[in-house]
Amino acid sequence: MSMPTQGSGLDSGYHPDAGAPHSAAEVKGSSLGDLMRQVTTDLSTLMRQEVELAKAEIRQEGKKAGKAAGLFGGAGFGGYMVALFVSIAVWQFLDNVMDSGLAALIVAIIWAAIAAAFYSMAKKNAQQVRGLKQTNDSVQRIPDALKPHPEGVTR
Repeated sequence: MSMPTQGSGLDSGYHPDAGAPHSAAEVKGSSLGDLMRQVTTDLSTLMRQEVELAKAEIRQEGKKAGKAAGLFGGAGFGGYMVALFVSIAVWQFLDNVMDSGLAALIVAIIWAAIAAAFYSMAKKNAQQVRGLKQTNDSVQRIPDALKPHPEGVTR
């Protein structure tokens, strides 16, 4: 899968054949309609690239989040098993003071270790989920002129 790239403007994503002027003289020679068409085309391209970048990042981060969720599920199941076998162990201890209750407690301790291992792996994977960092970084580079004005600023 290829990641969309974004040029920084006149020097890295534009081609003279595409109608983007490179000098002040060419800009002065262009009509307002041509300039607006170029700005609209550039904004449309920028927005499409940002949406594609966001989609790619969401897919990538979603896989990490899914894996972490599965591991948390394993930890939850392990915790359930601990509760089940501890309950059985307490019941057996009350019924048979030592024999089968001790065996059930040993099984519960093994499940506790398994649950702890699942939890540790899930926590490590959850910390690797970082959100839409590339999209956020590239949106920050959109010129201030395109961003909404803060409240209280009048034109």
